[in-house]
Amino acid sequence: MNKEITEYITKQDFWKEELVLLRSILNELPLVEDIKWGIPAYIFNGKNILGMSAFKNYVGLWFHQGVFLKDKANLLINAQENKTKALRQMRFSSIAEIDKELVKIYVLEAIENCKAGKEIKPTRNTKPVALPSELKLVLNSNKALKVAFYKLTLSKQREYAEYISTAKRENTKNSRIEKIIPLIKAGKGLNDKYK
Repeated sequence: MNKEITEYITKQDFWKEELVLLRSILNELPLVEDIKWGIPAYIFNGKNILGMSAFKNYVGLWFHQGVFLKDKANLLINAQENKTKALRQMRFSSIAEIDKELVKIYVLEAIENCKAGKEIKPTRNTKPVALPSELKLVLNSNKALKVAFYKLTLSKQREYAEYISTAKRENTKNSRIEKIIPLIKAGKGLNDKYK
């Protein structure tokens, strides 16, 4: 049993009993426990099968390729319709809602789908980044900064462009640009500290 997952469960203010039960079910199956993205993850042959997490109003299982599950019991939801393609959630708001055998059926089906190679891979956005004029002006006036900016991944460039373009006032745009200059020079993305 993974010590980090034990710590994750211990730190929860709510849902400890539910998390312990779900974990015991998952540990009966041919899965490896790990922590990914700060939550318990369950892996089969190097592939992420599902994650387990607690929130304010529920505890849930996240099936990474849940779109392929038959869902005969109609338990799975897509938390972000028209946005999330593969991920599906199974939510519980009490320990009484957790049917041990049903959870096993879903997880075993997810493992079989993994063995069969069923997966939707994320698509990468490769369109050029639309830079706001304020950011373009700063980049064009500072060659070293421009070189550092274009060394960043497209997703990091997009984060910066969106951060500047979402500001409404000119003063806010300028203060945001001043804030991001050291990050760009350091080769960091705007949201790297959260990853």
